[in-house]
Amino acid sequence: MSAERPTLPPVRLRTEAELARDALAAPLLARAVRLARWADPGTRVGAGGELVDAQLPAAAEHLGLTADEDGAAEASEAWRLAVDAGLVDVEEPDEDAGPDAEGTASAGANLALITGGSPQDVLSIWLDGLEAVHADATAPVFDDLAELVGEDGSIDFESLDWDPEEEAEFLDGVLGNLYLLTVGDGHGGTDPAPVPLPALAASVIVPDDMGEPTDDILEQVSEAMMRLDDQFRVLEPIGIVEYRPVDEALLVEEGEQATPPADDEDVTRYGMVKLTPLGLYGLRSRMLEAGVDAPAIGDFADKGADALLGGIAYYPEAAAGGEVELWLARRGGAEGAAAELLAAARGTDPEAPLRRLHCQQALALVGAEAEPAVRAVLDDPELGGLARVWLAELGAAGVPAPPESMIFWLAIDTIAAQLEADGDLDELQGLVEGLAGQHSGFFDEAWRVEHPATADVLEAMGRLHGDKKKAKEARKAAFKARSRQGA
Repeated sequence: MSAERPTLPPVRLRTEAELARDALAAPLLARAVRLARWADPGTRVGAGGELVDAQLPAAAEHLGLTADEDGAAEASEAWRLAVDAGLVDVEEPDEDAGPDAEGTASAGANLALITGGSPQDVLSIWLDGLEAVHADATAPVFDDLAELVGEDGSIDFESLDWDPEEEAEFLDGVLGNLYLLTVGDGHGGTDPAPVPLPALAASVIVPDDMGEPTDDILEQVSEAMMRLDDQFRVLEPIGIVEYRPVDEALLVEEGEQATPPADDEDVTRYGMVKLTPLGLYGLRSRMLEAGVDAPAIGDFADKGADALLGGIAYYPEAAAGGEVELWLARRGGAEGAAAELLAAARGTDPEAPLRRLHCQQALALVGAEAEPAVRAVLDDPELGGLARVWLAELGAAGVPAPPESMIFWLAIDTIAAQLEADGDLDELQGLVEGLAGQHSGFFDEAWRVEHPATADVLEAMGRLHGDKKKAKEARKAAFKARSRQGA
């Protein structure tokens, strides 16, 4: 089978039960739930489903918020989320009832699912809330909304310097980069470090091929930081990120003098952001919805060994090991799992050497119980070498010596796997020189090996070998191998 390289590294997610608890603990959703339970037939809403101004003080008091504009704004935000997430149903006033008419509110269908539903139900509600908060984060801030409202009551968006699609694309690009930085540690994002806001802003502004950023680019990065500072402040209460805002001493109006930083090297003053485990889940869900390949460890737990070995072909080592462990946990017997892995490792396609490498690593996780299945393939031309190496590492007795042809075949297969995996160049060079040095006259025999990758491997050995004489021998052997394959 052909393995495709995933667009993103795999993420290691918490269980749905753990994520559902995180979702319920998110401050904004928790407040929305409390307001949904607080609402009664006397709760009055405006034409857009928002709480009327007269109700906001009581709502803020119920939530334990301050009795000021900030408290009222936070209560209004929580109410909007309750409506958007289906925790509250609103009956808006009739259009003919006049501008001062009020509607009513009642418990929504989703409110009962908060306590009586499954973890998936809770996460679905939270995802609806995330979409609403994401929309809020990309919305413009109106200094004077009245100036934008026309005589017919519509808002003149064209007078705003705001493109909703462009703004959403910008934020999604930033969140995508933050996701990649988080899961790209090789461990699926289980212990991410906070990312400085300037670096995150630069990741979507500074061209990849630019050396020293120009003044214009630096100004764009600074503007992007300020946009992101506002947006992450909006996103944090839904539980998607942990955010340390930009130091307010650095936020000055034009013409004012900023307070000089006490420590010029203290990058944390410029904002620090980290995805939470719930944030990883939420962003991955949004990416999957958009058609992005965003794998998670556990994707192959219920699939066959062929899908497993093909799927983890380009995973980091720790992620591949985690996927194999979950796969083995679903299998009834170790010997049967080992036999399935070995069968899936066969093949002459370009990815087959890499499958065999991952098969050998997976068998190490199976342990000694795999020995009967491994011994059963000792005479297999593709798996016999792998089997002998595994048994030797296990310390098993009675392992037959491999024929010389199998030694050379395994050497070619091993290097082919590393080439396909795009491994560390220094490690690959060490492997090449080590294998060639173990056998006198290696290149005199290697070109005869009946392996689909023989010529390609020998050409690579010619490029990688540090000894010029050996490198030349490798190139000659590669030419012989190609001539032999074309004969």
